Amino acid sequence: MTWTFILITLAGIILKFLTSPPSALVGWVLNKFELHPKIDAGNSTITFDGAPLDGDEKRRFIDSFNEAQFLYKNHIFPGKEALFLHPETKMPPYIIHFKKKNKEMTFHVFGYENRVDVVKQWKKKTASYTLDSDYLQQAALTNNQLHNA
Repeated sequence: MTWTFILITLAGIILKFLTSPPSALVGWVLNKFELHPKIDAGNSTITFDGAPLDGDEKRRFIDSFNEAQFLYKNHIFPGKEALFLHPETKMPPYIIHFKKKNKEMTFHVFGYENRVDVVKQWKKKTASYTLDSDYLQQAALTNNQLHNA
């Protein structure tokens, strides 16, 4: 009788844990698979056309990148990664190198008038998604005009 009660109690605890896991566990799982992670200024470098961004400009760019609204994921078919990494634009991308624990990620940020396209590379994977951020769009267009002048 005692063993039956112990087994029912353990089964109840396991069932409760599986149906409503703790917030910390859910947050850890979601952070592990998120497409648009939050970037830390201390662990990242940003370059535009080979020149690094520093100080206030870097901080504003990272804050805008972190606060940008995720719109949708662009599907990349195998073998077509180069089309996303080198689109037919005259504007060079912002390149963000970011290291988080043992993961190294590279983001290529392409700004347009109505959106910002981001190509994320990590390990041997490539993913593309679109963001909405006024500051990133304006920064890309402003630097593009300065670059073409």
